[in-house]
Amino acid sequence: MTGVQVVPVEPVALQRLAPLLTPERVERLEAHVAEARRLLATRSVWNVNSTARGGGVAEMLHTLVAYAAGTGVDVRWLVVGGESDFFAVTKRLHNRLHGVPGDAGALDAAARATYDATLARQRDQVLELVRPGDLVLLHDPQTAGLAQPLRDRGALVAWRCHVGLDEHDEWTREAWGFLRPLVEPAHACIFSRESFAPDWVDRRWLRVIPPSLDPFSPKNTDLDDREVARLVHREGLVVEGAPLPVDGKVVLQVSRWDRLKDMAGVLEAFADHLDELPSDTHLVLAGPEASGVADDPEAAEVLAECRERWRSLPAAARERSHLLSVPMDDLEANARTVNALQRWSTVVVQKSLAEGFGLTVTEPMWKARPVVASAVGGIRDQVEDGVSGVLLRDPRDGAGLARALSSLLGDAGRREAMGRAAHLRVRDHYLADRHLIQYVELFAQLLGEA
Repeated sequence: MTGVQVVPVEPVALQRLAPLLTPERVERLEAHVAEARRLLATRSVWNVNSTARGGGVAEMLHTLVAYAAGTGVDVRWLVVGGESDFFAVTKRLHNRLHGVPGDAGALDAAARATYDATLARQRDQVLELVRPGDLVLLHDPQTAGLAQPLRDRGALVAWRCHVGLDEHDEWTREAWGFLRPLVEPAHACIFSRESFAPDWVDRRWLRVIPPSLDPFSPKNTDLDDREVARLVHREGLVVEGAPLPVDGKVVLQVSRWDRLKDMAGVLEAFADHLDELPSDTHLVLAGPEASGVADDPEAAEVLAECRERWRSLPAAARERSHLLSVPMDDLEANARTVNALQRWSTVVVQKSLAEGFGLTVTEPMWKARPVVASAVGGIRDQVEDGVSGVLLRDPRDGAGLARALSSLLGDAGRREAMGRAAHLRVRDHYLADRHLIQYVELFAQLLGEA
């Protein structure tokens, strides 16, 4: 998709969340909804990102736009596309904001020209839709270049960055140098953690708003055991390895085929420490069909690398490890399959080398699954180490991962207690009511300043 696409989203009533919330939370949410209706009575709110399918941002927008539209506020969602050369530049930015070089390509004048030319082609279509006085949420580097034209149009603009690194290095500084002139025209900037923001972001207009989860989405809704079994064992998922086991213990990692998710590192740690784990333990690595995420040009390459590594493992490790590719042609079926895999698993892993915020951590926590995850980025806020999950201090420590897994796999009582605490952690901190309230508060401040 290379033009501008309006993504249709059916409104969902916020009352659906009420049974999960305390009366105080319901009252606070209702008060903010009333304020939003008053503030935005003659305005539209636009979300703009680079894909409608695949990845956490698209998933989150499907939920938040639906709930916000259910309040009666005019909330809309645009996707601005691009060619492969544009997404190569934005993937380079994504990697460097996480402190790694990625494809080692340059963020030079040629990269700037590619980036600017793509958004120049989309700009007029976006400006035809957005009216003066509207509020616009631009998501991630792919859309930052629209901040100035939208501000010139008379819109109030917030740029939302879903990625980042706590400790800045030469790669993050290079990426922020590229992005700074694009981002600075925005009226406000939103990050998942304050430490992700570079020093030049005006702290008066910096907001920390972590993502949230929708318990009623296909990714998270309750599934009975029969449907879990049907979805997990459906044909065509396994791309390397034997059919998935019917019984035994399962260690699962679900993520995009991205080197920063370190799927290959999980595979190697499992193979290197196989004898330290219960003999009925299987590893499942599941990611989306590599061609199904438009703005991630490295996915096919990373999946191919993981498949090659799997083939090089000893036979015993190959017998107990499985690589899955979940089709993207039907997004609801994709989400329900991931849901089933998380519910079927014994322990869920997220061995990211860097992570802005791990929805693939929050999702299994909601399903009361114990999580072993790297102590990086937003994951450190999501998981209380030893209470609602286990944090790995060194994300590259395969032996540490094996020890954490062995401890949990051998103690059903601890897994159950940790899973209960994980579910409560998500209920208390990572549902949509908190997320939407924070947006309303930001909108009120932007409109007050205007």
